[in-house]
Amino acid sequence: MKRLPFTVALRLGWIVVLAATTGCANYQLGTGADTLAFRTIYVAPVGNSAALPQAVATFSRELRNAFANDGRVLLASSAAEADAVLRIDLARFDRSFTSVQPTDTALARKFDLSITAVCTLTDPRSERVYFAGREIDVTRQIFVDDGQNPAEYQVQPQLAAQLADRVVHSVLDVW
Repeated sequence: MKRLPFTVALRLGWIVVLAATTGCANYQLGTGADTLAFRTIYVAPVGNSAALPQAVATFSRELRNAFANDGRVLLASSAAEADAVLRIDLARFDRSFTSVQPTDTALARKFDLSITAVCTLTDPRSERVYFAGREIDVTRQIFVDDGQNPAEYQVQPQLAAQLADRVVHSVLDVW
């Protein structure tokens, strides 16, 4: 097998290095927030069609915190000051048992709690609808060894945080 002369190998090496480094020259790190159609957002208080007890305050707080922590948009204090308005309604709350005690098949010990939120994002000035009726589902599991009501109440902040994370991605990521 013939070996390449040193100068040819050096030139090929430089070509490979230049091709590899110029291919990434225009790459920009980030999520593309520069392309958002709005800079400020008003998160309306959460609606509660699912009649989930004490959920409005928890879910509203988690949603506002999630947008504030993300940093791609600023939170507005009213719909009139915002470039976009997000309305969310907790539409469905479901529970289904996933595990039972082996000695008593009628006693469910582990439940899946699911919440479906329906989201609408609009521009209050032009009344442009960015999206309407977008459903976002979240599910958490609970164990009801100490009672079902306390377990459901304790998991509510975790459901709210999970929902808030999905809503932020739904609103701010490219769609």
